[in-house]
Amino acid sequence: MRTTALVRTVLTPAVVLRLLLGWGAFLALSLAGPALSGPLPTPALFAVLAGIIAVIIVCAFGVVTQAEHLAHRLGDPYGTLVLTLSIVLIEVILISAVMLGPGEHATIARDSVTAVSMIILNLVIGLALLVGGRRNADLRPNHTGVSAYVSVLVVLTTVAFALPGLIGTEGSYTTGQAFAIIALTVLLYVFFLYRQTGEQREDFQEPALREASGAADSAPEVEAAARTPITTILSRNRTEVIVRTAVLVATVLPIVLLSHDMAALLDVGLDRAGAPIALSGILIAMIVFLPETITAVRAAHTGEIQRVSNLCHGALVSTVGLTIPAVLTIGLVTGQTVTLAETPTNLVLLGISLLLTLSTFTARRVTALHGAAHLLVFAVYGITVFA
Repeated sequence: MRTTALVRTVLTPAVVLRLLLGWGAFLALSLAGPALSGPLPTPALFAVLAGIIAVIIVCAFGVVTQAEHLAHRLGDPYGTLVLTLSIVLIEVILISAVMLGPGEHATIARDSVTAVSMIILNLVIGLALLVGGRRNADLRPNHTGVSAYVSVLVVLTTVAFALPGLIGTEGSYTTGQAFAIIALTVLLYVFFLYRQTGEQREDFQEPALREASGAADSAPEVEAAARTPITTILSRNRTEVIVRTAVLVATVLPIVLLSHDMAALLDVGLDRAGAPIALSGILIAMIVFLPETITAVRAAHTGEIQRVSNLCHGALVSTVGLTIPAVLTIGLVTGQTVTLAETPTNLVLLGISLLLTLSTFTARRVTALHGAAHLLVFAVYGITVFA
């Protein structure tokens, strides 16, 4: 009876409506595939695209709701990790599915991960800091946790995008190099997760929470949240965590599926509008990570700056740490060429983004001005796409 009541509490009418809307839209789009494959009048094309985006936005708010409940129940970094891995894993699976499908897709991983990197490091973080910095005068990230993220990102992005052009062949790793890169990347990523959810858990919590947990007069619930082991939390709330995680994944999946299904329509629409086709990948990546964007902005609005870092930097670490080994493995198995080496322009922008991230999150306090700097870098990235 208790389980039934809990399921009813989680599966509210609004949650069910979002699930029906997301999966219904995906089913309708799948059934209308033959009709949409032909030339559509421009007004009809943009109407379909607008409808898809509207459904995705509605579903995105549902994802945010479940993610916030999980974050409150599990605490950081576990709460944000559930949302991050849900989105990233589905994205990696879809990229892998494209590579295993017909046609040549040598650069899909490079283009997708680069777009995600620029969006997360500059657009999402820039918006979050602009909103949070204007509302909160004392945004203090956990410097040790942010330093861990940046350290791993510097290594992973260098291995992914810079080294193939220096030691590989025509921008791709050789077979022997690919085996080594897969093993080393997976080891670093797994060790990072092991430390983040283990002995270094406090490095990814809000500094205010850590200070409160060590104070003699701290509130009992705050101290308990900071000190309770995750195994104890899970044993007490197992059913709720399982149900909310299942609902979160079920709401995320149609978002990603719809965004990739609309890729062909978006390509046609951009072509008719005279925009570069490369813009399609950026727009799709922005839509896929919309739930994470909304969650990060709301976290910054309430002053949870470390949660912003956990969401954004954690998502990028997972994206690079999972995508690169996956596509390299597919390349080895299928014999496909996997081109990872980036252009000098994108390498410079990626380097600037990482340096700016380090400068921003190692400051004594983060302000709206930091957010404006990140947004400017993303604007420059947009200019290079149209160049």
